[in-house]
Amino acid sequence: MTRLVVIGGDAAGMSAASQARRMRGRDELEIVALERGGWTSYSACGIPYYVGGLVDTVDELISRTPSEFRSRQHIDVRMRTEATAIDLDRGMVSTRGVDSGAEETLGFDQLMIATGARPLRPDVPGLDAGGVYGVVTLDDAMDIRRAVVDGKPRRAVVLGGGYIGVEMAEMLLERGLEVTVVLADPLPLALLDEDMGERVCAVMTAMGIDVVTCSPVTGIETGADGRVCRVVTETGTHDADIVVLGLGVRPDASLGRDAGLAVGDYGGLLVDERQACRENVWAAGDCTETIHRLTGKRLSVALGTHANRQGRIAGTNIGGGAATFPGVLGTAITKVGECEIGRTGLATREIEQEGLSADTTIVESTTRAGYYPGAASIVTKLLHERGTGRLLGAQIVGGPGSGKRIDVFAAALWNDMTVADIAGMDLSYAPPFSPTFDPVTITARKAAKR
Repeated sequence: MTRLVVIGGDAAGMSAASQARRMRGRDELEIVALERGGWTSYSACGIPYYVGGLVDTVDELISRTPSEFRSRQHIDVRMRTEATAIDLDRGMVSTRGVDSGAEETLGFDQLMIATGARPLRPDVPGLDAGGVYGVVTLDDAMDIRRAVVDGKPRRAVVLGGGYIGVEMAEMLLERGLEVTVVLADPLPLALLDEDMGERVCAVMTAMGIDVVTCSPVTGIETGADGRVCRVVTETGTHDADIVVLGLGVRPDASLGRDAGLAVGDYGGLLVDERQACRENVWAAGDCTETIHRLTGKRLSVALGTHANRQGRIAGTNIGGGAATFPGVLGTAITKVGECEIGRTGLATREIEQEGLSADTTIVESTTRAGYYPGAASIVTKLLHERGTGRLLGAQIVGGPGSGKRIDVFAAALWNDMTVADIAGMDLSYAPPFSPTFDPVTITARKAAKR
């Protein structure tokens, strides 16, 4: 019998294990999954909403429990078991019990690496103090919620203005805390163009969030109890009862790298279109790098959607099938307050880095017919290649009903469409959902005239 060992029990790892099981029966394939934490297949993207109380229990963030994997798919899930080393020549994984410390070696015929990502932590003194929290695992989620509910802090500082940073800032504000977001960058959501980021920053400020920009953190000060009391930056200090790290993540590829597998410029494991690192060794999810469809270059994108899809592709190939991962566009969506934000493709600075020549078209419209109750402002920005009109990127900032329109542009990018193609698309219309001409087609039509 062939043995598949999976390192990592979240999205990519368990998607691969489940798909491999569907492809091959339990008499042909033994599957052992190692997870150092206490949960499998959970939604890390839901952590801010659990902290904010929109999700009642942590169990609601779990897609499938270890016992369900064991009973339904006959996968030997070993919880609180950490892989400590990989010997590729011998086909062995060294493991250690997180609680017991017991060490063991486990042989494999096929190896799936899905070790995920780790939070970025600036090299500043005091960051390991009590009251400083990362936002990666369900343990982090429970710790933050417990601190907010039981500790009744008054002031929170969020370090970083990426997706998790702005989402956590909103949820902490909803919990009644005074919230300060400290950024090293000039604006939150640095993947947006400056003009669109300014709109998001204005919304956050109007909500009551203090956004401090261009202020790299230099230290964390603690009180007599050893817990955080102040955040020190290059431009000033900010009192804090809790600090949340929203600086983003980077691939946790050290296990594979130490075993001799290649890593890229972003620190992620290098895989081919089949999610293979080498023969019989596979990787997927946040620990890997993937290809941007527009530039052909490798990048690191930590999203559950990609992790699940990549894991399923790896599992198909492990199980004897044939599947490939087609790359990404960097499509993403989030919200802060009533403001919805979406982006796909390339931003202006990325277009310039690629040496492309592009025009910009920006249109402000409404999410519904102007006379229909609840119509909100929506700003749509298109970046399109000069001369050809080929769409290169799109960004949206607006009220409720704005964000998911980014998927129309993502589909257009996926299919290499021009702005003229988009302007002629047959999109739906009814007053509760859009104006007669949707903001998507209005902006594309204006761009096509150029």
